[in-house]
Amino acid sequence: MDIASIVGFVLAYIILAVAISMGGPFGIFVNYPSLLVVIGGTFAVTLMRVTMGNFLGSFKIGLKGFFYRLDAPQSLIDESVELANIARKEGILALEGREISNDFLQRGIGLCIDGHAPEIVKGLLVKDINMSIERHSVGADMFKAMAVYAPAMGMIGTLIGLVQMLANMSDPAAIGPAMAVALLTTLYGAVIANAFASPLADKLILISGYEKLNKNLILESISGIQEGTNPRVLKQMLNTYLPESKRQEDE
Repeated sequence: MDIASIVGFVLAYIILAVAISMGGPFGIFVNYPSLLVVIGGTFAVTLMRVTMGNFLGSFKIGLKGFFYRLDAPQSLIDESVELANIARKEGILALEGREISNDFLQRGIGLCIDGHAPEIVKGLLVKDINMSIERHSVGADMFKAMAVYAPAMGMIGTLIGLVQMLANMSDPAAIGPAMAVALLTTLYGAVIANAFASPLADKLILISGYEKLNKNLILESISGIQEGTNPRVLKQMLNTYLPESKRQEDE
């Protein structure tokens, strides 16, 4: 679970709710036709640029922005060195059935145990890394598109409201409320873009970078284990993935 994303998301909407409640009744900021234009319209035009599978899959990827658990590189290094020690002393088959915390690391060790050549293992794992980055890229791209379309749909909704308002100029008392309703669509679009879609897209890009770093670390670990690299040497190689300050502490 990503505490920063959850706290930021909740805090942003609490601040908005408090600001609204301090200025008057909350109910005046709720307008269902405006919500329909902005939310429904944003989803509709976003769907036009992607496949249905990517559209639905991107929301699943989006959950990573809130509930993704990232393994600490140091813990991956420690576990990899431990596995390397066992494999060097007892052979690679000694790792069979051993509980491994990271799924990608477990998959790589499984390929080694199955007896695949190092180049095949590396090729399969590299492909896995590239496909994972691609999935994150598709998800982030869709939320970035939503961040663009939501304000645009908000403006369209505002224009619709203004046309309806100008068509009923015979009642001056209704102009103020009608104008307020028209402006709500712009507000909804801005909130969706800046307090949801755009930050989530940026977080997915950040997570993708961290995941790529961890998987490359694991890829090098698997190669070292399969080639019988000395665990001390392997640790020194893997420590290059850590910030220099932590590297000095651990070496």
